[in-house]
Amino acid sequence: MLVGSTGWGSSSSSSQAETAAFDHLVATHRQLLLDGDRAEVISQEGYAACATFLSAVEATANALGLEAASRVYRRKFSANYRALFPDNARHYRVDVFDASADQHSAIWVNGDKFELSPEALYDAEALQKSWADLSIYLQGCTGQGKPPVRAQLISLLNDMDSAWANFEYRYIAELVGIEDRARRLIIQAVEAERKLGQLEDTKGSLEWHEAQGSLVQCAAHINSVANFRRKGRDDLGADILESSQQVLERFGISSQEVVAAGEGNALAQATISGAISKRAGLSLAVDVVASFEAMRRYLRQVKRCMERVDPHLCNNSGLVERLVDWEESWEVGARYVRESGLQEAISDVVSECHAAANLAPVLNTMCSDCDVELFLVLPRLLVLLCIAKTTESRCELLKVLLPHRFPDLGWKLAEDQEFAVLINQFKLVLDQLGSNSGTSGASPWTLLVRRAVNGAAETNSQGLQSALREQLEALMRGIEKWSLELQRHCAEDWNQCSSVLVQCFNGGSQKKILLSAGGKFKV
Repeated sequence: MLVGSTGWGSSSSSSQAETAAFDHLVATHRQLLLDGDRAEVISQEGYAACATFLSAVEATANALGLEAASRVYRRKFSANYRALFPDNARHYRVDVFDASADQHSAIWVNGDKFELSPEALYDAEALQKSWADLSIYLQGCTGQGKPPVRAQLISLLNDMDSAWANFEYRYIAELVGIEDRARRLIIQAVEAERKLGQLEDTKGSLEWHEAQGSLVQCAAHINSVANFRRKGRDDLGADILESSQQVLERFGISSQEVVAAGEGNALAQATISGAISKRAGLSLAVDVVASFEAMRRYLRQVKRCMERVDPHLCNNSGLVERLVDWEESWEVGARYVRESGLQEAISDVVSECHAAANLAPVLNTMCSDCDVELFLVLPRLLVLLCIAKTTESRCELLKVLLPHRFPDLGWKLAEDQEFAVLINQFKLVLDQLGSNSGTSGASPWTLLVRRAVNGAAETNSQGLQSALREQLEALMRGIEKWSLELQRHCAEDWNQCSSVLVQCFNGGSQKKILLSAGGKFKV
């Protein structure tokens, strides 16, 4: 029983309720997990024990009829925090207590460091002191046969509640300020998008280009802090977008048509598909513009529900989806759209691959199904195309993928000694196949393409003389050596290149364009 100066009768119902609440308070205090002299709340068990104790503190205060310190300040909290603190009740939370214990820890949001103010630190220390005083009191009431003094308990609980309210007010207010600053990246992007929208009628003007560049810069900054699923690059500039827009303009495609196609407009889809069928690589420019327009749509939608944006921007799934699409598309655009030489190289190689598919139809199936075997055939076929025509634009692609082989992009491929040997070997085999009577009427080039696509079985099926068959296989071993080097020198570059070649061969994007107006919007 709690003992006060006036004493409580043992038959009193209020006294029994108070005694039960106090007994539970002492019991839950004993169950706290300690890290030194502090409650441990990092582990799941420690967190749960602290939450139970705080609930017991609140229940004891209610049983004693104590009035809670004023919490009218909660009315000014943001919607998210009003949901956590829906009324003026105590609502002791473990995370608030933990923040008072870790008062000197910095708060990191989107790569920026924030620290609590001196006033908040003062209030945190006061809360920790009141917690310690209550803990000492409860420990003193355990196992020593000393009955608790009601007035002392009431004083301690009131002190702790007052200290808690002071810190909660200061801490949450500063968190709201930190979160507002953390969301500023999104707010700046929303404002940049609004300005660009106001200038659509002056598209192409200096002011319009500056507004577009500003929005791209905002998106790149957001990508650097929120895109945890990829590299988070911030160096993908507006020149990539401008190059892509210029490519589309040459084929009479506008950004509005890209948006309309993404929203399901059949006429726009037909227009873009028809243009892509005439120009391999056009879909890469479409992807860049589409990802930009998808980001603009997101910003227009998110400005209506800014309070739902998690200040840790990487926690917003809808935003991250758009950033992933942005970075993937713009990385490809930086290499294969912005660089006109590589644009031509991709178009040339894809055109030759279509011709090769007419000679070896299984290549069509490999590309449409993205068959695993395709990624063995594709580098082999690229090397074959490059040794067949060393002066063509396609060679620029090989030079970029194997820069250590061709350090000066002005050199011809034949100036690499090993590659020159392979070229001569190719010419010899081509001549030998041309004069061989056992080729069943197929041209030498057809035989080489089919061998590259179908494998060694193709050589054996042609009835070639053994010496010629061995020459052909020796050539293919040489091609295979370069094919492996192509794949292994920089696997990331080759994977990107092969993905681009397959996309352009198939005549469209393999990625989902996030422009659809249907479905539920995700922050």
